[in-house]
Amino acid sequence: MSKTAYVRTKPHLNIGTMGHVDHGKTTLTAAITKVLAERGTGTFVPFDRIDRAPEEAARGITINIAHVEYETDTRHYAHVDMPGHADYVKNMVTGAAQLDGAILVVSALDGIMPQTAEHVLLARQVGVDHIVVALNKADAGDEELTDLVELEVRDLLTAQGYPGDAVPVVRVSGLKALEGDPRWTASIEALLDAVDTYVPMPERYLDAPFLLSVENVLTITGRGTVVTGAVERGTVRVGDRVEVLGAEVETVVTGVETFGKPMEEAQAGDNVALLLRGVQRDAVRRGHVVAAPGSVAPSRRFTARVYVLSGREGGRTTPVSTGYRPQFYIRTADVVGDIDLGDVVVARPGETVEMSVELGREVPLEPGLGFAIREGGRTVGAGTVVSVGS
Repeated sequence: MSKTAYVRTKPHLNIGTMGHVDHGKTTLTAAITKVLAERGTGTFVPFDRIDRAPEEAARGITINIAHVEYETDTRHYAHVDMPGHADYVKNMVTGAAQLDGAILVVSALDGIMPQTAEHVLLARQVGVDHIVVALNKADAGDEELTDLVELEVRDLLTAQGYPGDAVPVVRVSGLKALEGDPRWTASIEALLDAVDTYVPMPERYLDAPFLLSVENVLTITGRGTVVTGAVERGTVRVGDRVEVLGAEVETVVTGVETFGKPMEEAQAGDNVALLLRGVQRDAVRRGHVVAAPGSVAPSRRFTARVYVLSGREGGRTTPVSTGYRPQFYIRTADVVGDIDLGDVVVARPGETVEMSVELGREVPLEPGLGFAIREGGRTVGAGTVVSVGS
């Protein structure tokens, strides 16, 4: 049976839910698909199908990043259901890097919790400039308490450099909307309207050479190796030659799909699966980069401008010095690296410093590329590549 082709009739955006564990992100995602399915512009994806990895179902928390798609009247969205548990912030870093905007889900009963703050911080670091807040479980909360939670969330957003007073805050109940309660179904529509109007269409880098950072690798029996991820820039079509940096192979794209639908051309911002001719499954892994041949050079050394998070922001309470070896999260790659502060003796929490970095392996780098620095399960710095090479 042939698959229906993906036809680009509306502008495409990537949106994601983030927030503390058990605040209802996946329930809200399911409710959005249900409300839009009833409008005829989406397919209902039940909670248990979004939350589908075996360990998620067992623990009741989201580990992997799950993608669903839907349309509003004016846009086509790929919606990423973000991990909410501290152990899985690694996925958060790689997922958030692809987002044009985010829905921050905060329980009206609990208010801000540790991962609420960390997710906002990470969103800011990886360049998610527009956040809409869903105050979830608003059906069960006391109105005065919900007012206080809203103020608290606006203050948190302001503290992290977002326009806290201007950010839309919509009171919703994912659970009641799933049950079909008209009042709470309307709240989901109001949330989507806020996303449509508040999150602007980003400028896509369509004329730059093609680049995709690999999020996942699969094998399709009889057809070959498939890589998935978001197109960072440029376009790609069936028949295009590409190189896989990390695997050091050059190959041809033999299939392009989004959400199981074949595409004529994938563009910057699209979440896609690329079928690669003759590439072995074990040659490619998450963190590798698929790009137009010769368009980007891998390197181990670079200089960067880095903000060292303060203890108040969840970072270190002690300074770092030359010889420090944290993990660098660059696109979807996770690589250990040595830092050299040059003439600077120490970098204290809360300071911005220039540093030289030598990574444990080569990674495609370019000036302006953002990255996160993590140590022992927490984010300790956010940086931008200034120059590449020695």
